[in-house]
Amino acid sequence: MAAQPSSPASGRETFKTYLRKVGSGEHTSKGLSREEARHALELILDEEATPAQIGAFLIAHRIRRPEPQELTGMLDVYRQRGPKLSTTTKAISFGMPFDGRSRTAPIYPLTALLLAAAGLPVVLQGAGRMPVKYGVSSAELFSSLEVNWTGRNLETLQQCLDATNLALVHQPDHFPAAESLIPYREDLGKRPPVASLELLWTAHQGEHLLVSGFVHPPTEARAWEALKLADEPDVMTVKGLEGSTDLPISRACVTARCSNNQQERQILHPRDHGCYGHDQLWEGLDVWSDQARAALGGQGELATALLWNAGTYLWQAGCEDSLEQGLEHARELLNSGQALNHLGAVQAALAQG
Repeated sequence: MAAQPSSPASGRETFKTYLRKVGSGEHTSKGLSREEARHALELILDEEATPAQIGAFLIAHRIRRPEPQELTGMLDVYRQRGPKLSTTTKAISFGMPFDGRSRTAPIYPLTALLLAAAGLPVVLQGAGRMPVKYGVSSAELFSSLEVNWTGRNLETLQQCLDATNLALVHQPDHFPAAESLIPYREDLGKRPPVASLELLWTAHQGEHLLVSGFVHPPTEARAWEALKLADEPDVMTVKGLEGSTDLPISRACVTARCSNNQQERQILHPRDHGCYGHDQLWEGLDVWSDQARAALGGQGELATALLWNAGTYLWQAGCEDSLEQGLEHARELLNSGQALNHLGAVQAALAQG
């Protein structure tokens, strides 16, 4: 039975029951049901739980780790309340840590541009600089390429997605309720369970391949089960750079594909395809911007990583029948200038919004 709307007083009392379940200690704490987790997050977003309760819940959940059905319940809330974009053809969506990157140079904005240039709709989501990492954000990376996603309404984003196959949902603009949880991240000094949720959620509605990044194997296993419960039919998990969906070129890429309730481990070797090299370190936005523009022309320090990522995802998304064909398609987009031209098309589409 669906939970009924509650008054602030009854909301606080109800939240106590959820807090007791997850915060009772090593031997007596237990997971919430999917419905309970959904209602708990609703009480948090609606500020019916007190700040003390919210902080206690988030850190208790962090310590004992959210169970798959709890993540699914929270995902239900994000799907219902979060912003929504749609496409008429199959899309690809990337789930990666909202608190950004600080050690390695991001590839995903360039990968997204190449995939969009190939005709594959791409939906990204992110936020501003966020604790605990305060790494560089998606919006900052695109802005350094003169693509400004912030301050846009959803209608503009949908128009850009329709015209160019690319859009980025910016949490401060489009999901203020979720943005209200950021101070708790700062005060707790740890990623709360919603950080795991952000890897599983997409603003895209319709058929898509959902790619989710992870660092630790238990995170991947929970993602598989949570997304299975959520009826997410086509999922790829990636042990990417800093928990992102960026495939490394310095080592084998540990990935898995979950489709029709079947899980298949995939180990991809960049060396076997002429894409081996070192993963470029992060040197700041100014350096990255120059590297990124060069890479979109098939040149410079990020070019090999971009080729590997774009080619792999063209294959995984079904645009090509093999990894070799995916790499060849990506190479054509870079060498022909289509990638750089598509950057201009996205800039022009947003300038009209």
